[in-house]
Amino acid sequence: MTGAVSVRVPRALASIVGGERAVDVPLDSVATVAEVLDVLTEQYPVLGRRIRDETGALRRYVNVYVDGEDVRLRNGVGTEVAPGQELQILQSVAGG
Repeated sequence: MTGAVSVRVPRALASIVGGERAVDVPLDSVATVAEVLDVLTEQYPVLGRRIRDETGALRRYVNVYVDGEDVRLRNGVGTEVAPGQELQILQSVAGG
C-alpha cells in the first residue's frame, strides 16, 4: 500500500510550510503519528518545534486528530495512521 497522509496545518502555522494549509506526507504502510511528525520536522524544523517538545510529546496547547479523533484519547503520538487518512494539527486559542 503506497500513498500519503494529508496533514492539515492551522492558518497560524501555514507560513512555516510555505503558505500551504495541507501537506502530504508519503507513506508506504501504516505509521505512527510520531513518525509522520518526524517526517514533517525533517522538512520543516520550525513546525516540529512548535508542535512537540524536546521529548517528542505534543505541546500542551497543540491538539492532533486522525480522521477527526483526538490522538490523546487513543494512543497519543503512538496512534497509528495509514495512507489515505487525514492528520489535523490544531493549536488551542486562549485569551480574555
